[in-house]
Amino acid sequence: MIDLHCHSIFSDGTNTPEELVALAEQGGLSALALTDHDTTDGLPRFMAAAAGTSVQAVSGIELSAEFGDTALHILGYLFDPASDALQSALAWVREGRTERNAQILEKLNRLGYNLTYADIRKHSSDDLIGRPHFAAALIEKGHFKRKDKIFQQLLGKGKAAYVDRRRLSPEACVELICKAGGVAVIAHPGQMKITTRALRRLVKKLKEHGLGGLEVWHPTQQEYQSAAYLRICEDFDLAATGGSDFHGKLTPDLSIGRGFGNLEVSDHILEQLEKRR
Repeated sequence: MIDLHCHSIFSDGTNTPEELVALAEQGGLSALALTDHDTTDGLPRFMAAAAGTSVQAVSGIELSAEFGDTALHILGYLFDPASDALQSALAWVREGRTERNAQILEKLNRLGYNLTYADIRKHSSDDLIGRPHFAAALIEKGHFKRKDKIFQQLLGKGKAAYVDRRRLSPEACVELICKAGGVAVIAHPGQMKITTRALRRLVKKLKEHGLGGLEVWHPTQQEYQSAAYLRICEDFDLAATGGSDFHGKLTPDLSIGRGFGNLEVSDHILEQLEKRR
């Protein structure tokens, strides 16, 4: 059993790369991919931690793409993290995130929440700060008790403290991963809130740019959705992938490798990806 989707403290997870490897080994996983948002900074520690263990470490990333009113994320696997083109694009995204964070902080303070950047940074062990870290600071200050309420009222799209940020195009995401020697996969299509027909059109378009797979198994996707996505993989000759999307304490009911308890991604899925590099 493997898990091809998890996050560390280098993006919006609460576990170190070393802790993720330990959890994977305890859970009996044979392979784990670290897919932090828009950064590869955690990969060196992740790879080093897995060396000599029973867990195969897979280089991964989750890129945020510009796609109308819905979120589109592209997972990348088995690529070279040192790719100049990829790192240049990630630097551009990070610059935009820094600008966005300053604007979110300004909005929150205008709304009377009185936060400093130091309040936010203490919830992130890396330079990459996102909305979950703002949410953690708001909870610590006693303004809220639950993260979901914060996103519903303040930080969700269209809410009072929301600020949009820089994103790459879907085509650019796929091409960057492919040029770095990896396989590009559409993440959790069930969260995109588009019809199966629209998803098919998107898959067909991105396949022309090198798309290699679709995340068929994900804790938020129902069996009927996974069955539909598997048919799309068969029709477009794509690899079917899956993972827990583990974020640590931010998703306390979800476990690495098993999701909500019924997730099981077979070892042969990784073999499919390796053949498509």
